[in-house]
Amino acid sequence: MNQNRPIRFFAVEKLTFIYVLITSLIVVILHPDLQVINVLLRARLFVVLIIVALTLLNSIKNWWIIRFSRYAFVGVLLVYWYPETFDINRLMPNYDYLLASLEQTIFSFQPAQVFSKLYPQRWFSEILNMGYLSYYPLIIGTCIYFFFLSRRIFEKFFFIVLFSFFCYYLIYILFPTAGPQYYYQAISVDNLNSGIFPNIGYYFDKHQALLITGKNSGIFSQMVQNSQQIGERPTAAFPSSHVGISTLIVFLIAKNRQYILLTIIFPLYLALVTSTVYIQAHYVIDVIMGFATAFMFYFLASYVFRLFTRRYVGIPELTAIFVKKPVKVSNQ
Repeated sequence: MNQNRPIRFFAVEKLTFIYVLITSLIVVILHPDLQVINVLLRARLFVVLIIVALTLLNSIKNWWIIRFSRYAFVGVLLVYWYPETFDINRLMPNYDYLLASLEQTIFSFQPAQVFSKLYPQRWFSEILNMGYLSYYPLIIGTCIYFFFLSRRIFEKFFFIVLFSFFCYYLIYILFPTAGPQYYYQAISVDNLNSGIFPNIGYYFDKHQALLITGKNSGIFSQMVQNSQQIGERPTAAFPSSHVGISTLIVFLIAKNRQYILLTIIFPLYLALVTSTVYIQAHYVIDVIMGFATAFMFYFLASYVFRLFTRRYVGIPELTAIFVKKPVKVSNQ
């Protein structure tokens, strides 16, 4: 007869609860529309209830498919959390003008504007766009790989990746930036060519359309453009989570000595990182900070993971620490 297991949340579920709590506070504080607040908070309640329900089910049936579903659910939620950063930060001023101005100061031109013009060849464009599209397959594929390779490695790997995503999303909420593909079209070609980068304030609250130039007609170029039309928002430019998360994944693959997997993934990684500037999704400064934050978040996430996965110390264990057992004295 199967006995119920203790009800214990995974580290990534605890992490999701914390993200839900922090963003709920931000929503209540920053957003003036009560109807929007109600929608966002109800979505969070739904997320919490699903996590609790899956945990209860797992305590009854310890099947691998249920455990996998618990991880999959909090992972799939990233598809919701990402565009939601714009729903929260759209009423805050945009800071792209700071990034574009810094870019101009460093390079005396805009790399995101010049890069694609220097290398317009279709084969080059297709390689980089294929790299950009590999982002989510890279995340999903490595998660599945480590899940069946080693439960211990997978738990830490997944936690570090999810922790980093949440850190990026919090930055995006509090420091709204849209990226060159949105900002350039907002300030006009004349300002861009003249090196003038105006503060557009709350422009993206009313203007979220991404104009497609149609200059790249390749298969992967069209796929990138179509995916951006469907799921992209004027948010999440600085720092680049594409660069940060992919760098983190490559680092963790190497750290766990999965060298065959690393050999397969590394060329896609190089194309992915390069493509972020080529397709004007990010400034070069976004890429640099993506690299830097990848390792910052790794060390921070590793520390938090240790805190979350410490063995639970209950009353019996605490009693055993402070109460010494009586020593038997021999009568002989």
